[in-house]
Amino acid sequence: MKFLFLITICFVCCSCSFNGMYLQPTKVPAGAKKLTMRSKTDTMYVAFDTISHQPTLLSSKKDTLPFDFELESVVYASSNGHKLNGWMMKPKGQQPAITILHMHGNAGFLLQQYEAMTPLLKNGFQIFVFDYSGFGFSEGKATRKNVLTDALSTLDYLKGRADVKGTKLVLYGQSLGGHLSAVVAAQREKDIDALVVEGAFSSHKDIAADMVPVLGRVCVKEGYSAKRSIKEFHKPVLIIHSTEDATIPFKMGKKIFAAANAPKDFYEIKQCHICGPSYYPDEISEKIKKMLEQL
Repeated sequence: MKFLFLITICFVCCSCSFNGMYLQPTKVPAGAKKLTMRSKTDTMYVAFDTISHQPTLLSSKKDTLPFDFELESVVYASSNGHKLNGWMMKPKGQQPAITILHMHGNAGFLLQQYEAMTPLLKNGFQIFVFDYSGFGFSEGKATRKNVLTDALSTLDYLKGRADVKGTKLVLYGQSLGGHLSAVVAAQREKDIDALVVEGAFSSHKDIAADMVPVLGRVCVKEGYSAKRSIKEFHKPVLIIHSTEDATIPFKMGKKIFAAANAPKDFYEIKQCHICGPSYYPDEISEKIKKMLEQL
């Protein structure tokens, strides 16, 4: 009995540990007016409007610095009751015909994630990025259930915007967001035109098992998975994965691609985890536009 009890305790502890690894948000205190963001090479000073959370970049002398694109910060409701924060980014002086809904990875928040997609702005897309519950200024707790609810609610919000109506709508998920985007696409196929999945794991159990064979697969709760959901999506799909990805194994991108329906394309790249838009913005943009031409 004592041995069985110890095994049970170990199982529960491991399960909590594994399931907690998927979401590691950075939370910004409600009402925060200023933040200092430091990287290895630079320091960014950001001021925020206390209601819309509209960001303003500041120099070291606290002079206002302009974004090189249009940025609108919005607060909207998720169906779980949480208020979420999102940014609509648009290229200056253009009328975009394609909207990208971006779903970011498992850590950080908008200020640490938005630059992953800005290289695509120069090719005429407008891009909506947002924080899940418990990330950044978004209310609530970061859980896998809330993340999915938030993504579905964000799609609802986006479909209601006047500047999105009449445009083609593409889901673009990276890492955890890539896994999530396949699930959202399957549930809401009628509301989107195409799907892009970059650097994603094929399922919660698959990535846990890759980290800790056998035990990882046993301890982790699946819930929903990209490789299962993508079988139910029948519009154009682009899977992007780097052979040099040190975070999510390349084979998982291949596994998602194998499960996807045609029309589909696999774009094998080099460089770091979810760095596709940074190194291949023109190539990815062209592939997205060609996908939409198939409709």
